Amino acid sequence: MTVPSISVVLPAYNEEANVARTVGMAVQVAESLNADYEVIVVDDGSRDRTAEVTQGLASQNPRVRLVQHAVNQGYGAALATGFASATKDLVFMTDSDAQFDISEVRKLLPLIEAGADMAIGYRAPRRDPLMRRLNAFGWNLLIRLLFGYVARDVDCAFKLFRRCILDDVNVESRGATFSAELLVRAKRAGYIIREVPVKHLPRVAGRATGARIGVIIRAFRELIRFQSRLSREPQPRRKGMLYRSECNLQ
Repeated sequence: MTVPSISVVLPAYNEEANVARTVGMAVQVAESLNADYEVIVVDDGSRDRTAEVTQGLASQNPRVRLVQHAVNQGYGAALATGFASATKDLVFMTDSDAQFDISEVRKLLPLIEAGADMAIGYRAPRRDPLMRRLNAFGWNLLIRLLFGYVARDVDCAFKLFRRCILDDVNVESRGATFSAELLVRAKRAGYIIREVPVKHLPRVAGRATGARIGVIIRAFRELIRFQSRLSREPQPRRKGMLYRSECNLQ
């Protein structure tokens, strides 16, 4: 697939040890695609040198940009800020912890070319500790019970989609429910979502924060609020095919 332009969005929280490696991989892959690209690192109020390291990378490559939150606002808020900052035709998001092989975005691009609006990965297998895998299993099951099937691995941080979808799908969640709301709303609006397995690598530096009890409790509260909001909203006009014709990549 010829890629006209792509925004790579990397949310980061205390990823000083990983962010340079992840940005480097993103730049290398984007340049190999001969695409007009930008790499946006959203520093979500990190307490370490994540912002400083990123600023150093940006000074060497003007296609790398740092966007900062003064205080930690949550994973969904970091994604929302990154997506709002994106200017290219396609948006690719992954985490800054170097647990994905960014070159596997080449698995997602043909799905977009074949007509998908969103191409998303699922971790096969997931290289996380047992407790995180159990939490993820329960979370995905709960989402399926509340909203029906939307994806095999809802929170997999390996997603590619047409940026113009963001003009149509308004995601209000700003915590761990962000990805679920994005996919649920996209599906309700009629957009085509395709999935593909991607490699997941063990974390070699830094610390994951998603399994903290406070994060989990807030995620459940946010999910229930989203379900309540959605139940009161009228079913949207399914305009995926029509909207996609207005959203064709040039």
